[in-house]
Amino acid sequence: MRFEARPKPSRTMLVLSPLISLSLTSLVAMTIFAAAGLNPLDAFVTFLTAPLADLYGLGELLIKAAPLVLIGVGLAIGFKAGVWNIGAEGQLTVGVVFSGYVALKFGPGGGAWVLPAMLLAGAVGGMIWAGIPAALRIRFNASEILVSLMLNYVAALLLSFLIFGPWRDPAGFNFPQSEPLAPAALFPILIEDTRANISVLFALVAVAAGWLFMARSFSGFQLKVTGLSQGAARYAGFSVSKPVWIGMLAGGAAAGVAGVGEIAGPLGQIFPTASPGYGYAAIIVAYLGRLHPLGILLSGLLMALLYLAGDLAQMSLGMPSSITGLLQSVLLFLLLTTDVFIHYRIRFQATKRAVATTRKGVS
Repeated sequence: MRFEARPKPSRTMLVLSPLISLSLTSLVAMTIFAAAGLNPLDAFVTFLTAPLADLYGLGELLIKAAPLVLIGVGLAIGFKAGVWNIGAEGQLTVGVVFSGYVALKFGPGGGAWVLPAMLLAGAVGGMIWAGIPAALRIRFNASEILVSLMLNYVAALLLSFLIFGPWRDPAGFNFPQSEPLAPAALFPILIEDTRANISVLFALVAVAAGWLFMARSFSGFQLKVTGLSQGAARYAGFSVSKPVWIGMLAGGAAAGVAGVGEIAGPLGQIFPTASPGYGYAAIIVAYLGRLHPLGILLSGLLMALLYLAGDLAQMSLGMPSSITGLLQSVLLFLLLTTDVFIHYRIRFQATKRAVATTRKGVS
């Protein structure tokens, strides 16, 4: 048995594969609910609708979707160019470190300039962290997948060192957390009676900017050509190192700004675990949205709903909150599986023993 590339993958199936993956994931979820002794259909409906029962739940959906969409758009730019940035989690964490320094040092006595400075610092921090695997790939042809992934752990350890050390709140009863950020370092609330803040608008701006860049700019066209074939890009006179820089730095900047949105938004201070895994989940968001900004917006909302549903599953269904990670993993696995069968078909070849037996029978 071998996989054979299809001459022309079906465009219809490329569009439908996310829906197929979602449908199969829903069946898996209902199977889990049934195995837990629950009515599968009722539990599934509760799982998806309970988080949105009121305005506050809608606000929670938006603030969880914002970083996922923001990072997803940044990663999609790199993925289009064949640049596999798996380090968004670390880039988000470094964005927290850079912007957190600004907030802690200047926030208590600062004015309206503190928030823009935090956003700039977060973006720069994310870009610096993303620039390391970009430089190593260009200079030494190192795998940006492995380098960016390993840097996630370095960033997490750096943040832990700061929170358990010089940034620990002296009035925090020895808990690993920073001092509460000053009002000047917090995002304004966008919807009253919720925690939704202006980071939601940043996500919408990222969707619009990502679409304009990828669909209407010459640099976006270069990235697509390079992602399809580096040989074709070289033949056209395009630089093959430029897409690496653009792809990695775009993802790093988006992740860094998402980190600012966490500490200046719902958290209000800095913790060792500033992100619940948004950098990894955004990879699923980008692919579920077919690397298109509008698709990423919709898939980001869906992934945010899974986060909320997992939190409420303990109270309303008696299920562990880890069901969120389980369903995310199943969704990614099924999405990749459907993509494989869209681009490849299975061919069966007779083994040497079978061929010999056939020939002997004929003779």
